[in-house]
Amino acid sequence: MHMPRRRRIEMTERRRCETAYSDLELLARLIECEAGGEGTDGMKAVAGVVMNRVRIQRGEYARIGRGSLRNIVFQKGQFQCVNDFAAQSIYNMSPTGIHYEIAEWAFAGNRLTDLGEALWFFNPFSPSCPGNFPGRVGRFAARIGRHCFYIPTAAYDET
Repeated sequence: MHMPRRRRIEMTERRRCETAYSDLELLARLIECEAGGEGTDGMKAVAGVVMNRVRIQRGEYARIGRGSLRNIVFQKGQFQCVNDFAAQSIYNMSPTGIHYEIAEWAFAGNRLTDLGEALWFFNPFSPSCPGNFPGRVGRFAARIGRHCFYIPTAAYDET
């Protein structure tokens, strides 16, 4: 089966990103892709969520992530920017100094005060954020820019 040239290039870039990029590069690309238009606080909030998933000691992310940024980033269905078919993805990002600085800030354990241990974020494309997301495992913590952020409830521990 013949694969179109563009698709071959995308698949090659995905493999290279999964294996060759440093954790710093990978997080910087994810920050740019998921929150590049959200300002410094929006990018810090997304970086904090990613690192919270890496560091959590309970629930789904502890089992799947096992302390690995790569396991968290490439967990199927978690980040729109890791989708093979997304027009904007980590595979076509060119992070700049600010993205690397925020990635380093998050790796150092820093978090925005309002978010604490937030594990999820999404853009509801509406002026308000639902009280819970996803389902009953997350409780609304804060809205930063267009994204709503959620902290785990006790139900998350059962995931």
